[in-house]
Amino acid sequence: MALFIACGESSSPVHIQILRFLYQTFDSIKLKVARIFANSRTCSDDDNLPCTLNDIMSYVGDQCRSKTQDWFSNKDSNNEGNPQAVFNALDLILKENLDRLKTMRDTGPVRCTLETDYRRHVAVVRDLCLGGKIGTALWLRRKMIKKGTVPDVLTHNYLVNGLCKIGDLEKADHVIREMSEMRPSPNCATYNAFITGYCRVNELDKALHLFSTMASNGIRPNRVTHNILVHALCKKGLLGDAVKFLGEVLADDDGKATSDVITSTILMDSYFKNGDKFQALALWNDMFQKNIQTDIVAYNVLINGFCLNGDISSAFAYFCQMLKRGSHPDVITYNTLLNCLCKQGKLDEASHFYGVMSKTGVAPDQISYKTIIQGLCIHGDIVKAREFLLSMLEKSVVPEPHIWNVLIDGYGRCGDLSNAFSIRDLMLSFGVSSNVFTFNALILAETRGASCNLGHIHLALQLYDEMLRRGITPDIITYTELIKGHCARGNMKEAEEVFAKIQTLGLAIDQIPFRILKKRYRRMKESDKARDIHEKWLSRNK
Repeated sequence: MALFIACGESSSPVHIQILRFLYQTFDSIKLKVARIFANSRTCSDDDNLPCTLNDIMSYVGDQCRSKTQDWFSNKDSNNEGNPQAVFNALDLILKENLDRLKTMRDTGPVRCTLETDYRRHVAVVRDLCLGGKIGTALWLRRKMIKKGTVPDVLTHNYLVNGLCKIGDLEKADHVIREMSEMRPSPNCATYNAFITGYCRVNELDKALHLFSTMASNGIRPNRVTHNILVHALCKKGLLGDAVKFLGEVLADDDGKATSDVITSTILMDSYFKNGDKFQALALWNDMFQKNIQTDIVAYNVLINGFCLNGDISSAFAYFCQMLKRGSHPDVITYNTLLNCLCKQGKLDEASHFYGVMSKTGVAPDQISYKTIIQGLCIHGDIVKAREFLLSMLEKSVVPEPHIWNVLIDGYGRCGDLSNAFSIRDLMLSFGVSSNVFTFNALILAETRGASCNLGHIHLALQLYDEMLRRGITPDIITYTELIKGHCARGNMKEAEEVFAKIQTLGLAIDQIPFRILKKRYRRMKESDKARDIHEKWLSRNK
């Protein structure tokens, strides 16, 4: 209104009221627009685009005043005091400013929102793939593509890798074909994931064919590609083919490339597993001559290889070499040597080495305890095995069911039923549930304990009933021990009933139940029944 007075405009009071109303309308529009964009973060580099609440209000106000001044300075004398001219000018101002605000909306916050949505969707797709929810990830990818945004190659690699992990190689192939057709193009990591998928399902021929097509598709295989295929060939027992493949790959690089520590470690492990420790050692020495930096994994493979061949002295020699070279053994290194010592019956050395492990700051894990407890139980030192179990509990390490079962079985085989059940009760008190192996160990203890009197076979049957009540399905070992217990007491009718139940359930049966029954019938001089059992054994696979 001040502009109208300053310009000397002589308008009727009605015109002034109309202009005041329209100006108030503009103020209202300014306020609403400012509120809409106040919390929006603009992504535009346009200097004319307002970025804050005050900027938006000032911008709209300045534009209104500028257009009003232009109109008054250029107005025609014939239109002086003409209400229609006033309305035309104000309509023009309003239209241009609304168009400008529309442009601000379309070019600024929307573009920012789209970019934010893209980043969020891509992150969600990757998280879904890592969580194994591949179907949902593919659905979100399709939704993004329909909206005109295509995920990048890294996100596609997450999808291909996830599909290969669940064995859906057909869908993985479909995704890669779509990548080739509409971008982003597959890269070496895409092919590596796909090749790994084929190797995982033992489709080595398809993996090698895929490798052969990489060059024609403009993709150069890298060391990871070579190592995947070398490992797959070695795992399948094709060590010679693996060496030949590696030689061809290195030859294609005109001698510029050499095998890395991962490739050498894979081949060395295969040589050891084939019993060729001399070739494995030659490969190890070759690594040092070529100044290939060895790591803890390479040392673990070397030590494990000597342990597989029963050469505990060489294994410890390279363990000492590790320490001299500044490499720190990990829990896998110690577990490998512990296992070898226990298998060779060197329990005192194993116990001492366990102490060394603890003193060097390497915390024993479940495998460490399982190895030494099982070794002690096998060689009859149940008391010391129990000490290790209690040591675990003191360190707040709750043993896994297998460790409890090993100790229960150890007491059972020694005929110590009281301690066998004591360990079972301790196991339950720590929240570890019994399984079929727990019950098998207890049933074995009952059927072998105290010359297997009638009371013990009765308790064994009670344990069998308890298994069924707990929803634990007995296996062939359970029924075999019950047959053995009945036969020891001369309860052949009950033994035959258990034997018939095995056949009714369709369990995979080995020769042991047949031998137990046949042997017992022969002792009872019932040759006809022994012959019947033998015939059943011969006809079991017909």
